[in-house]
Amino acid sequence: MNARALAAALFTIVVWASLALLADRMKLVPPLLSAGFALMVGGLVGAWQRGAWRAPLGTYVLGVGGLFGYHALVFAAFGLAPAVEVNLLQYLWPLLIVLLTPVFLPGHRLGVHHILGAVLGCGGAALILGGGQVSLSKQYALGYLCAIVAAFVWASYSLGCRRLAAFPTSAIAACCLLAGAGSVLLHLALFGPAAVQALTGANVLLIIVMGLGPMGVAFLTWDIALKHGDPRAVGALAYLTPLLSTVLLTQVNGHSFSSQTGFAAAAIVLGAILGNLRLSLRSFTKLPHINKVGKRL
Repeated sequence: MNARALAAALFTIVVWASLALLADRMKLVPPLLSAGFALMVGGLVGAWQRGAWRAPLGTYVLGVGGLFGYHALVFAAFGLAPAVEVNLLQYLWPLLIVLLTPVFLPGHRLGVHHILGAVLGCGGAALILGGGQVSLSKQYALGYLCAIVAAFVWASYSLGCRRLAAFPTSAIAACCLLAGAGSVLLHLALFGPAAVQALTGANVLLIIVMGLGPMGVAFLTWDIALKHGDPRAVGALAYLTPLLSTVLLTQVNGHSFSSQTGFAAAAIVLGAILGNLRLSLRSFTKLPHINKVGKRL
């Protein structure tokens, strides 16, 4: 992966890691409403740029569908099933990005190190997010389904952007603005304006921070990472998000860093390294060859 894509991916991951901490402080605000306003704030970061509204129609269909669809499904899942299980299932998206790369981008084949890296990352995330409390139940089947579909939607959106005709990254900001407006309208249609009227100054400030960071600029840098990087490597790196998020929460809230978290961290980091290795026959053909008598060919 080139330096620009790696920097964009790591920046996105670090910023996304703050989302759990911010969302934890927004518990009293309906998630569909807070996400909608945050997406609209994020959209304003780049929607004013010249190329933001000049992309092909397919860009806006995929962008708005991906951003709105993912968040709507995730919030529906959290409303229908326990948070731990939902979080685990929706975090299948990095693994799906790796596994679906050859489907969306036929020129990118999967190596053993790609698959192993993604599986290690997924396993580490399961340890961190699950914490031994996972217990799937049939009564929450609809919620689980929403979480799994959300993971597929985000993976498909992420990879689908690579198949579109070239478009400026600022168009993603326009998609954020439209998707955010859709989320707010959906909340108003389902629950009315009471929650909007109850927003406090602190709520508004947190929404602005979320919009400028994990639900705004981060979507733009994610687009850069996927456009200029290898999706298989980006998918492996993405599992650093729940790790950094957990570290941030433990530091801010004063919780201890357990041995289980340490083991999970090792698995995620190893998975990220494996997923970013460039192993190919070319790597070996560049090495000096030694013949049977110990002389270089």
